[in-house]
Amino acid sequence: MGECARRDAGAGTAVGDWVRYWRAPDQPVEAMRAHFTGHVFHRHSHDAYSFAVTETGAQRFHCRGGRHTSGAGMVMAFNPDDPHDGESAVEQGFTYRIVHLGPDLVRSVLTDAAGRDAPMPLFPQPVREDPVLRRALLRLNAALAAGAAAGALARSERLTDAVLAMVRRGARSPVRVGGARAGTAAVRRARRLLEEDWAGEVPAERLARAAGCSRFALYRAFRAETGLPPSDYQRQLRLRAARRMLADGATAAEAAAGCGFADQAHLHRWFVRCYGITPGAYTRAV
Repeated sequence: MGECARRDAGAGTAVGDWVRYWRAPDQPVEAMRAHFTGHVFHRHSHDAYSFAVTETGAQRFHCRGGRHTSGAGMVMAFNPDDPHDGESAVEQGFTYRIVHLGPDLVRSVLTDAAGRDAPMPLFPQPVREDPVLRRALLRLNAALAAGAAAGALARSERLTDAVLAMVRRGARSPVRVGGARAGTAAVRRARRLLEEDWAGEVPAERLARAAGCSRFALYRAFRAETGLPPSDYQRQLRLRAARRMLADGATAAEAAAGCGFADQAHLHRWFVRCYGITPGAYTRAV
């Protein structure tokens, strides 16, 4: 597992901001430790479970229809496809650690622990105070950051400990893998079109025709059910595809051209706004 550190050069928006990012080469596991003062995360989501601990300062964000603040020592939990934003809630900024775990990996941990197929968990509280969860997540993040020095066995053990701690103490009900949501037929048809043609231009009129309703009605229903307007949803699909290309060895320019961005600068700007790191930093993290 590799390490990448970015200081005052694109990963954050203020002098003194920094990011360290790690990715596993063989598993859907990523981890980050960062300090932000001026950076504002654009509303986005991940195709993974994301668990974080605020170390210093405080951060605020909108998620699941509410506004939340995570202070020092608090734990955050985002389900796959949970739209959220984020920014510092205090002048001195905040430092936090976060891990992203693919749904299939979480399922395998739970199935192994239960000895049978396990339902996917849903975490209803975006923020909570729980010293047990905090310790488990910090231990996992530290093991991921240490790479080979931690040892594969220790990383696996801490991954299992963290997932089971989250499920036992924070989960309430199952969620379908991939963040699938029940919704109206119109929204389902619109999502299908965007997922089939995520790299192309999809005018509002075409999307409304596919959905079978007016543009205004579709916009309201789509945002209510997914938490994002259609344009942000499509951009999210493009960003995820770009992450996959970068992880497979593509350059940022190739990822931009292949994923529907106007140019490399366009990809760079949205990558930083949504993930807090540059495409180059993401590539070098493994």
